[in-house]
Amino acid sequence: MEKKTIDPMLMVDKAIDMSMKLADTEFPVSIFPSRIQRIIREVHECHSYPTDYIAASILTAIAVGIGNTHLVQIKQGWHESPILYMALIGRPGANKSHPLSFAMKPFLDFDYQQNQEYEKAYVEYERQMCMSRKERTENGYEQFPMEPVRRRFLVSDVTPEGLSLIHAQNKRGLCLWADELSAWFKNFNRYNNGSEEQFWLSVFSAKTTISDRKSAKSSIFIKRPYISVIGTIQKKILGELAKGERSSNGFIDRILFVMPNLQQKARWNDKELPADIEQEWHAIIDKFICLECNYNDKGEVEPYILHFDEEAKKRLYEWQHRFSELCDREGNDTIVSIYCKLEIYIIRFCLIIQLARWTCGECDKTYIDLLTVERAIRLTEYFKESALSVQHIISEVVLNSQQQTIVGQLPCTFTTAQATHIAEQNGMKERTLQRFLNDNIGILFRKEKHGEYSKINP
Repeated sequence: MEKKTIDPMLMVDKAIDMSMKLADTEFPVSIFPSRIQRIIREVHECHSYPTDYIAASILTAIAVGIGNTHLVQIKQGWHESPILYMALIGRPGANKSHPLSFAMKPFLDFDYQQNQEYEKAYVEYERQMCMSRKERTENGYEQFPMEPVRRRFLVSDVTPEGLSLIHAQNKRGLCLWADELSAWFKNFNRYNNGSEEQFWLSVFSAKTTISDRKSAKSSIFIKRPYISVIGTIQKKILGELAKGERSSNGFIDRILFVMPNLQQKARWNDKELPADIEQEWHAIIDKFICLECNYNDKGEVEPYILHFDEEAKKRLYEWQHRFSELCDREGNDTIVSIYCKLEIYIIRFCLIIQLARWTCGECDKTYIDLLTVERAIRLTEYFKESALSVQHIISEVVLNSQQQTIVGQLPCTFTTAQATHIAEQNGMKERTLQRFLNDNIGILFRKEKHGEYSKINP
């Protein structure tokens, strides 16, 4: 029997095509208040930006607006902040960057204004520092002027050391806006081996970070960091995410993927965006920016804690129990790890959704209520399906040539005996095959019953 070989690039294209079939779940825009739903709808109809990208960017912007001002409590000692790691996936020209720019513009405008004020304040600071102590006293200035601090929300390409310094001056929270996310994770080892990746693993859980600066005798302590991440990535380089330890240390599982099923490139139209839409969005984010951020006598942020009301907590626990049963039945450890991170994210979604509703005047923020939990469940389901689609792409892209050939020769449905025969023809031992099948249950294969399998979207 003549052995078939598969071109690796064709394998990538095939994986992407399969993912398009899997990722047919649309972003549940109904989780947002009606004011925000209108903004998403108008931006989509006017600019033809994919709804998923607009909605995910807006979700992240709201999370950034909240920052460290509010936390949600599940039980005593367990608090979550609305930290999101978001990736907008698509082919070149899929309009990934424009929706992100729209959502982040209020923060960009704020940062620009703050930078203008900072530059003026710094010029004045330098002028005073050029004076003698006596001259400063005679002119009514402080003997030891304080160097001005630049307030901001957004950062881009920055080292963990530089980011720690900026965060120490902006304890309310920051957002890393990376137009190309690949530049973010490819640079993890640019200065030292693995420390930057560990930094982001810790930040996700809001663990205290310590930065030892070479030029200073003291360290920078950030007791509760808040740094969300959002950016775009092309489908063809998703495989880069699985390189190094990122496929085993839980880093990939922390990323929320947005991958709409786009069959055609967007067409231009003559529709103009209503004049009030951008103003409406700015007003919503400005309300978040103006949220009071309390500090204790040590200069640390004292967030407002939101609890769940009884109905909401009961519904959330019911969902978690059913979700746990799904994990118990899942044979693939990679998928289980993804599900475990989604259990964290659903709590964060509850905080974001409740405060989005409050900002738009649809509820208060005394408690997280049942409606918010129901909406968070729908959002979690969306990101679950997206994560499975991405894992499908990554798994097929990272297959070696032997595995690619075997997958290509397997029929749509097959038995263990059939798979073993095909594997032996291609030089793979039975034990290795069984491990390969088990590792890819839920990603490449579905186990129908004992000894019988099917290929997912063959």
